[in-house]
Amino acid sequence: MQRPARVPHQSPRRAPRYRERAPCGYISKSETGTPHTQPMDNLTHTLFGLTLARTPLGRVGRGTTVALVLASNVPDIDFVAAAGGPMKYLEWHRGPTHGALGVAGLGLVVAGLVSLGLRKWDNATAKRHPSFLWLWIVATVGATCHILMDVPTSYGTRLLSPFDWHWFAEDWLPIVDVYLLAILSAGLWIGRRAAAATPDLAAIRRARERSAAIALLFVAMNYGLRATAHRQALVQASELFGSLLPRPCASLPDRGLIDRWPVDHEAAPSVSGRCLVEIAAMPSFLSPFRWLVIARVSDAYQLHHLDLLAGGGADSRVRRNVFWSASRRYPDIWTAAVFQAATARAAQTFLGFSRFPAARSFVDHEGRATVRWTDMRFATGDIGSQRARTRDLFTVTVHVNAKGTVEQEGLGP
Repeated sequence: MQRPARVPHQSPRRAPRYRERAPCGYISKSETGTPHTQPMDNLTHTLFGLTLARTPLGRVGRGTTVALVLASNVPDIDFVAAAGGPMKYLEWHRGPTHGALGVAGLGLVVAGLVSLGLRKWDNATAKRHPSFLWLWIVATVGATCHILMDVPTSYGTRLLSPFDWHWFAEDWLPIVDVYLLAILSAGLWIGRRAAAATPDLAAIRRARERSAAIALLFVAMNYGLRATAHRQALVQASELFGSLLPRPCASLPDRGLIDRWPVDHEAAPSVSGRCLVEIAAMPSFLSPFRWLVIARVSDAYQLHHLDLLAGGGADSRVRRNVFWSASRRYPDIWTAAVFQAATARAAQTFLGFSRFPAARSFVDHEGRATVRWTDMRFATGDIGSQRARTRDLFTVTVHVNAKGTVEQEGLGP
């Protein structure tokens, strides 16, 4: 029995039914981070907005710093969906506010708020402020940078929503990158120290712009290092797994430069019935050279931690055997109960979000089935031990009775 493809790009307002599809095969990119509801923390976005304000964008005039800081955070205004519960948060987070229309609209809102504040202040001080058009341009730049900083994380973002609900990600950085935080903080601190050393306003501006430019250069270098290491991790993982994994499933068209999910392409089932769907590499929190490798087979996930700086001189056969023996295997078996549970609203929402959902099912003596999916991007240790966690955005549980009716559903174990 083949597993269904996940709902690709439907609006969360509607819960479409699943169609049974064969697994699709491809080799792609990915990454990981620790479980967290904010893929790129707002402190990073704030620091980036302050850095942008030290660039020539700051010459637009008064209010640009406030506009950039607000705009760099405003796409995450969708956190208000959490008021409706964790499921609503999962449905709407990184949705329309992270699409092109959302960025443009939120830019208008930020520009309007800043312009209104400046007008009230200027009426009392008789000072001039930038035009609304310039404030909107600056705010739009800030909001766009927010999206561009979200794309390289494993959580991803729905760039084309509300027209297309697919997730997109480059998968280079962990959810919170301490190196990015350090670079931005250091750039702002150095710029402030340099500006304090001179009373000349022009010199202060040049010092701040210079420090901001250097910080942005190091940010670009950090992204470049992560991307290069990520590619190398994929190459090494494919070599180390080697013939120990089954052959790839029916191939898909080239995925291009950015990953996209859920995958909704039809594909022919493997002749042997078991095939390799995907190999992915996810970065660790601290080191850009340590990666979590995920090999997704049609009936299981194989996980292994890979250190790019270790084992370079070992015999390839020895490395492959050690690599395989140290891997952790998580079954992903789609039984009849799992297919039935996949029709539940909670399951469809989760499967539309999750990139690597591992399915587990248990049937009691009365025929009542408990089905759980856990996203392997955020799994730590034995996923069976995660039942003790009462709130978990990255696990969904559905209970189905002996008649095939969904009795209970929700996020968490």
